[in-house]
Amino acid sequence: MKWNYKKLWIRLRAGARKLSNCFWALTVSLGSLGFLLAGTSSYLGINLISFVPSQEIPFFPQGIVMLFYGIGSFFISLYLWCTISWNVGSGYDQFDRKEGRVRIFRWGFPGKNRRLVLRFCIKDIQSVRIRVKEGPYGHRVRYMDIRGRGVLLVTLIDENLTPREVEEEATELAFFLRVPIEIF
Repeated sequence: MKWNYKKLWIRLRAGARKLSNCFWALTVSLGSLGFLLAGTSSYLGINLISFVPSQEIPFFPQGIVMLFYGIGSFFISLYLWCTISWNVGSGYDQFDRKEGRVRIFRWGFPGKNRRLVLRFCIKDIQSVRIRVKEGPYGHRVRYMDIRGRGVLLVTLIDENLTPREVEEEATELAFFLRVPIEIF
């Protein structure tokens, strides 16, 4: 979602709360539960999973390995669910020509630096860059070249924008900021 005015350009950025992230978190959670149940049933000798007979899985070494995988994937799924609940990576990009300021805000992980804010002057932006990578895993990514700070990534790689949308948004941003576009 974005708002364009004569003097103000705001673009909201999605974070970790995406359907694909929820799908993978649920998949890893169910997988960890399956591994934990299979390892525990091989240790206890009781069928906790009806379609996997515990007598066919010896506890040493297969049951131990399944418990290890179950515990490891449980922590991975916990991490995924935490990033989704905290919506890590969400925020906005705000370009204000009236004040001559740019503010880029993102939410991070909880703690001292949860709020990530970059502020700089519009006059320090030298260009808007588009990096094009062709091929089966090709993508187009937008950057801003900022004097004294280097290159700043503006597009998230997993935003799933078509090449035309990336180019249109880069053109709109460059036109709004009155800077050139570079393609590399």
